[in-house]
Amino acid sequence: MRFWGEWVCPRLLDLMMGDDEQVKVLRTRTLAGATGRVLELGFGTGLNLPHYPPGVKRLVAVDPNPGMAALARERMASAGIEVEHHQTTAEQLPFDAASFDSVVCTLTLCSIPDVAASLAEVYRVLRPGGQFLFCEHGLHADPGMRKWQNRLDPLWKVVFDGCHINRDIAQLIADAGLVLDPLEHPEMKAMPKVAAWFYLGRAERAG
Repeated sequence: MRFWGEWVCPRLLDLMMGDDEQVKVLRTRTLAGATGRVLELGFGTGLNLPHYPPGVKRLVAVDPNPGMAALARERMASAGIEVEHHQTTAEQLPFDAASFDSVVCTLTLCSIPDVAASLAEVYRVLRPGGQFLFCEHGLHADPGMRKWQNRLDPLWKVVFDGCHINRDIAQLIADAGLVLDPLEHPEMKAMPKVAAWFYLGRAERAG
């Protein structure tokens, strides 16, 4: 499983998520508001790097998978953004409280083992008034599709290295104490329906 998780899956996900034009548009939209000191959770292979706005010159990045970091090095070298990379989990971030203006997370909350703990950490490291910018897939609004998500989730999790398709992203973020702005649910026509219900938005740590 280590070979699958650290070698096969990083390359598979890089191929699937790197060339999809809809996903590229969502990355750009998600990151457009990133300002100040920025932390990215689930940095992966660095696919977000070309989508940061020009004002972001330095980025702190977190990802526990060494296979992802190996693929990200070339992108980091040519991105024009200084990246401080940490190979660690999102459940225990090695940063001071209230030390970031923006935390970014794209297609990551689905695969963190203890997602509630990671969002509690997001709340902790954000300064009061800081923002959590996210684009994630998760639990569908349609009850029929939810049933299929719940049925397929155990298999999906194995194939895609811990990814879940049935997490209620909005509820998890709200439960962490972050205040949600209105959400968008863009339609992802090129993706399997069980994984195509997206949550795009922003949440704030209130003062």
